[in-house]
Amino acid sequence: MRFSILTLLFCQFIFAQTQYPTDYFAPPLDIPMQLSGNFGELRPNHFHAGFDLKTNQREGLNVYAIAEGYVSRIKISTFGNGKCIYITHPNGYTSVYGHLQTTLGAIQEYVQKTHYKEKAFEIEMFPKPGELPVTKGQLIALSGNTGSSEGPHLHFEIRDTKSEFVINPMFFGYDKNINDTKKPTISSLYVYPMDNTTVNQSKQPLLLNLALQKDGTYLASKVKANGKIGFGINAVDFDNVSGNRNGVFNVSTFVNGDPNYNYKFNTYSFDEMRYINALIDYGRYKKSGQRVQKLFMKTPFALSIIKTDSLRGIIPVEPNLASTYRIEVSDYFGNLSAITIPIEFDAATPIINEVPETSKYFIKVNKDYNFEKDNMSVFFPAGTFYDDFNLNFDVKNNKIYIHDDVVPVHSNFTITIKDSTYSEALRDKVFIGRSGSYNATTRKNDVFTAKSKTLGQFGLVLDTIAPVIKIAKPIEGKSVSDKTIQFTISDSSSGIKSYNGYLNGDWVLFEYDNKTRKITHKFDDALLAEGENDLKIEVIDNVGNSAIFETRFFRSQQK
Repeated sequence: MRFSILTLLFCQFIFAQTQYPTDYFAPPLDIPMQLSGNFGELRPNHFHAGFDLKTNQREGLNVYAIAEGYVSRIKISTFGNGKCIYITHPNGYTSVYGHLQTTLGAIQEYVQKTHYKEKAFEIEMFPKPGELPVTKGQLIALSGNTGSSEGPHLHFEIRDTKSEFVINPMFFGYDKNINDTKKPTISSLYVYPMDNTTVNQSKQPLLLNLALQKDGTYLASKVKANGKIGFGINAVDFDNVSGNRNGVFNVSTFVNGDPNYNYKFNTYSFDEMRYINALIDYGRYKKSGQRVQKLFMKTPFALSIIKTDSLRGIIPVEPNLASTYRIEVSDYFGNLSAITIPIEFDAATPIINEVPETSKYFIKVNKDYNFEKDNMSVFFPAGTFYDDFNLNFDVKNNKIYIHDDVVPVHSNFTITIKDSTYSEALRDKVFIGRSGSYNATTRKNDVFTAKSKTLGQFGLVLDTIAPVIKIAKPIEGKSVSDKTIQFTISDSSSGIKSYNGYLNGDWVLFEYDNKTRKITHKFDDALLAEGENDLKIEVIDNVGNSAIFETRFFRSQQK
């Protein structure tokens, strides 16, 4: 009776769904909607928070407000969503438009004034409700490729205004714009032995064979085990038009017909994004690039889209009991793929043993740990990791070795290095680097401290080399009629912290593209002198090394 009540509650969790307005919002583009990325798609260190809408492989398409409201936030960044507009609507939702080429109209005037007020390209603004009102269908921007975009497209989100949870845009009627009759594709199925279990004579995870059945489902090869096991799948979804490999919407598993694990990409918070590294087999991903989605939790983690039974998706295989395990993977439109896996008890001696553990340090998720050797130490607060594991730790050759990046990290841990070999004059040029890459570092006398969310090898790096500034087209002493000027800025070690451009002594806006490392200024005739003009670029890296480029030019008369 107890299990029946648990099953009933589990099913209620799965099928409970908020009702969203399906005819309130309009499309943000005036071309047919095609997805290059969908909601919940698996990305590095996060789930995708919205739709990536194709823009015909080019920039400059019109972007429209999907409903009336007001611009509540504008963020201009060199990474992430790049140039991004947030519109708050009176029905309790906020729409987000990212990777924009430029904002338009009153929004652009507001942005431009803020650039010059703050003397910075990267800015964030929170206009008041009456400052930048918009109407449904109003042209607000042009689509682009800014920020961390890997090609021209529009990133589009809908959020709950109060909670800021992101919501699958399909719920708001955009499913009517997508043609999808294709089933998700399950490309691989893995079984995971736990707690000294042997599965098919192996103590290591195994890839299972799949056979297509007449009804379109798959039958997996039989699983023979003698303890606790779990499963994982590699699955993607396609629609009828775009050809892109998108994420799946809903995954459900059943043991002998009873539900035991489910996740559905409907809505979640930004605080939950990093749990993607607990959902997937992170070690396999780092070694092979394959994102296998685990259908069990060894240790509970707070990802709200997951609903599970008391065993957290883990299946105990016991003597004299045979089970049937079923996986159902579906998209938003109900297209479904399914796998059936027969399971039975077997006490066979393993042929493939576990990979031997060489570490003498065992980490438990819910405890603090501090490891120290020589002049270096690392501190892990409780909750740094998702699962208990054996940690490799050592200090040698002036490096601190903190395992490898095959174990996911949820929150920051702290590395501390004491080193008095650098003179006081050089200490501000030293940072803690992971395999040479920059980590923000603080210093107190000869003690250096940095935080990281990635395991690996760390050590002190001295950076005394100034950034490099290169002009795309030299203009020294020339008469210039071009509307823009462009430079490439780079730094070989700690990376660029800031840059500034000055025209005739006054700060002017240079836009930065992190993909090309180029900064670009659009000349404003109102800021140019009639005769000679002085242009100065200053670039500073993360440890204070600076470079300056100066040139003089004449502005030719425009016809």
